[in-house]
Amino acid sequence: MLKQLLKPEIEELLRDQDFRGLREAVEEWDPSEVAAFIEDLSDNDDVIFFRVLPRDQAADVFVHLPQHKQEALVDALANNQDRLTQILNKVAPDERTAFLEELPGEVAQRFLDMLDPKERETAVKLLGYPDESIGRLMTTDYVAIQSEWTIEHALAHIRNFGKNSETINVIYVVDDHSRLVDDLQIRELIITEPEKTVRTIMDERFLALNAMDDQETAIQMFRQYDRVALPVVDSKGILLGIVTVDDVLDVADEEATEDFQKFGSMQDTVLNPLKAGIIFLFRKRIGWLFALVLVNVISGAVIANFENTIEQMVSLVFFLPLLIDSGGNAGSQSATLMVRALATGKVQMKDWLKLIGKEVFIAVLLGTTMAVGVAAIAGFRAPQVLPVVAATMVLIVVWGSIAGLSLPFIFTRMGVDPAAASAPLITTICDISGVLLYFTVATWYLGI
Repeated sequence: MLKQLLKPEIEELLRDQDFRGLREAVEEWDPSEVAAFIEDLSDNDDVIFFRVLPRDQAADVFVHLPQHKQEALVDALANNQDRLTQILNKVAPDERTAFLEELPGEVAQRFLDMLDPKERETAVKLLGYPDESIGRLMTTDYVAIQSEWTIEHALAHIRNFGKNSETINVIYVVDDHSRLVDDLQIRELIITEPEKTVRTIMDERFLALNAMDDQETAIQMFRQYDRVALPVVDSKGILLGIVTVDDVLDVADEEATEDFQKFGSMQDTVLNPLKAGIIFLFRKRIGWLFALVLVNVISGAVIANFENTIEQMVSLVFFLPLLIDSGGNAGSQSATLMVRALATGKVQMKDWLKLIGKEVFIAVLLGTTMAVGVAAIAGFRAPQVLPVVAATMVLIVVWGSIAGLSLPFIFTRMGVDPAAASAPLITTICDISGVLLYFTVATWYLGI
């Protein structure tokens, strides 16, 4: 609301080219608020607004902008290389890596050449890690001390170098070869006598991430241990950087969005459908939908195979949508629970058999309850086929639940994202199997 109220005043300052007033108007704003404001400005005004910001504030605001806006501003600033170089050198290494890895190779290289030698070395190192690895997520802005230092020496070191650190809540202790040996809360150093050594307050118990591990490992570690930052080491235990909770929250949000859209049979993640093009959205959705249409042709073939049964008992068709939808809904529920549980690490592959037994029992209860409900509500339409409907309801719900629970495990075993066991896929499987079960039971029971 405040942003909308101030927008006319900001636009007036831009028109009047009152750049000093513009700086003063937003100097106390949070970087995320300034970034949100820039997104709402016209293409020309957003560049002018961004260029007016002080260098430090511009760097902080830049990391809060979406990728497309970052690229647009960089293109606009291309003729002012000094300004662009200042911003790129000021941006935190992990945020800069996230920006550079989305650019075409030749463009990324041009920006790398603008960096100071030390920043360029850091950027190249981070970009050298595999996609979606913790190495791409970490920042090299941290404070490390050594165990033989006195507390006084350690605090002096923190005062000198802590201003450039991502966080100083946790201080890392390394040996002479830069291997991580401990992590300490800053309060432990503050309350310890200055003449004591760092070693006197160490317990050499710490958690660390491996730079080559998948970013989901970091999400699970932060969730399990409730940390604000975790160190990142290589295979030899050498401290390479740190990952902070704000970076992990961004990744967790992206992973959740990706899983959610995969579960809806989207081929790829669409972060902002409002700004995505029509053709882009069409391409992302048509693949799965067209494949599912072809698979659903099998349902028609199954129904055609039971044409004689349907001719002799037309009332069977009345219950068909109800039954197959029930199986698909039960399967989607089970799949949703399992995809989430697997993603958060609360369920492991070894738990499949235990879960199957529980799911079958629950599904029988669900199917029986639903069968009774159908008999009470719609039984008057065709009482002669109610036993068929009731039995099939239980079978379909049990089968749908088993399929919904099992597919995420099967996909995980195959090395495929379990979110790919999408709701439409499960529904399609349950549709085909539901039709087959229904008419098979009907043919047998009615002696057709």
